[in-house]
Amino acid sequence: MARRPRRQRREAPGPAGFLVVDKPPGWTSHDVVDAARGWLGTRRVGHLGTLDPLATGVLPLAVREATKLVPFLAAAEKEYVGAIRLGVATDTLDAEGAVLGRHAGPLPDEEAVLAALEAFRGEIRQIPPMYSAVKRGGVALHRLAREGRSVEREPKSVQIRRLVLVKYAPPDVEIEVTCSAGTYVRVLAADLGERLGCGAHLAHLRRTRSGPFLESMAQAPETLVREAERGEIAARLVPPVNVLGLPALRLSEAEVGQVGHGGEIEASSPPLTPGTRLAALAPDGTLVAILEVLPGRRLRPLRVLRSLAPAG
Repeated sequence: MARRPRRQRREAPGPAGFLVVDKPPGWTSHDVVDAARGWLGTRRVGHLGTLDPLATGVLPLAVREATKLVPFLAAAEKEYVGAIRLGVATDTLDAEGAVLGRHAGPLPDEEAVLAALEAFRGEIRQIPPMYSAVKRGGVALHRLAREGRSVEREPKSVQIRRLVLVKYAPPDVEIEVTCSAGTYVRVLAADLGERLGCGAHLAHLRRTRSGPFLESMAQAPETLVREAERGEIAARLVPPVNVLGLPALRLSEAEVGQVGHGGEIEASSPPLTPGTRLAALAPDGTLVAILEVLPGRRLRPLRVLRSLAPAG
């Protein structure tokens, strides 16, 4: 007789929102998620964009009901500061990889570096690196790479809105980058080295912004451990309504009930453009749903939430 699958115990409700961690070097993004589950006492934690183990900086985490809002924030623009080391190419495209080649000749001058960087501003195409979490046939590329395998990868379009040369102290090119989600700064480094004809890899990288989440909001794990031990970490959670960047609409209790069951409501505010998204608040300021404006002044719930922290 087949054994019945064990029913998972429903988790008790608790504080929800976003926790901004200053990821240390050597930690994977999943390491941070695992640690945060312990700090916050919940399995319902997810991150808003992977950082490589080498990288440090802003790693926003969604906690409990806020995990439902990840699709509305994960595609946000990112900012980085880092250094590209010219003259050495590696298999991972960063400082953690095995050296594939060293440039024997002189390195390019600053004028050549500036000219090469110009080619990477705006919309560019990148081929995802083999050492990445991108999957092929359900298997992460980094697993295939560690088996010594390489497969064809489709290039994808990304947007480099800002790329600044902060300092050139050969062999290091210090840069600031503002880019679309999904941009690989490692690939940018390797492609720059190829364009300059000397090879290059990413020496270090720090994320200073992820959408609305700023470096000033990020806390180191050791700080969060202490706050968790004192029962103070919930105060670190950023209310979603503060960072969604959506117009807020206060609902009546009757409308909250209707939206909570997936029903549409009629907009009582001035006419809104169809497709506009709104943060729907209960009378007490609690975020209860993300609504989309439909033709005919109708509002449709895109995401319904059980309860989230009041807007304050």
